[in-house]
Amino acid sequence: MPRVSAIVITLNEASHIRECLAALSWADEVIVVDSNSTDGTPDLARLAGATVISRDWPGYAAQKDFAATHAAHDWILSVDADERVTPELAAEIRRTLESPGDRAGFRIPRVTFHLGRWIRTTDWYPDYQLRLYDRRHASWTGGASGVPGSSIRLVHESVTARGPVGQFTGELQHFAYRDIAHHYETMQRYTTLAAQQMSNDGRRASLPGLLLHPPAAFLRNYILRRGFMDGTAGLIVSAMNAHYVFLKFAKLWALRSALAGVKRD
Repeated sequence: MPRVSAIVITLNEASHIRECLAALSWADEVIVVDSNSTDGTPDLARLAGATVISRDWPGYAAQKDFAATHAAHDWILSVDADERVTPELAAEIRRTLESPGDRAGFRIPRVTFHLGRWIRTTDWYPDYQLRLYDRRHASWTGGASGVPGSSIRLVHESVTARGPVGQFTGELQHFAYRDIAHHYETMQRYTTLAAQQMSNDGRRASLPGLLLHPPAAFLRNYILRRGFMDGTAGLIVSAMNAHYVFLKFAKLWALRSALAGVKRD
């Protein structure tokens, strides 16, 4: 049976790394690539039995590909520090890799814990992530360091597979946010990057778009994607997702207006 190397990239993840690595204890190898943490993350990872490599930050995709090149095995499972592999998913991975066929990788459903519950509605679920892959037939793309003007995608790094892709039913648990304030702080960062990426791609924001996209996003999340089934939490997540869309297009409008002003000058 093919062996599995689990990779985790970190920067100041002391609050998450122990639980993350404990959920990877079944893997044949665990590699942590740390970007100069100052909170003891590398020491905690070593105590958990992981191989730790320190490296300056080159961007999400580049860091994850670097970790994969240092793995002893071709099948790579990439997990973020705020994620946990469930026992059901671990067993499914082991069982599937006994006969992976011609698959270059496998998508995993990810479920987020927020506001005291697992959110299995809205755009957040099932949030499939291609995280288990054969490095001989797949690699990371996108997710640059966030430098404006970069030709590399600024957000949402992902694995590009050069072959068929399978799909698991076992979940990857995601502890993305401490509270609503942390959720909003993260939204601010990612909407800035998303707006910059859209500007780089030549997209523009209009008044009709600012008026129509956010309420459409809310209705999709709350009604079509059954956010109402999660009660108040579903309402809040749906509203925050709609606000994400508003911020993204508002920032895009500001960027394009600023560029137009510079050109006029």
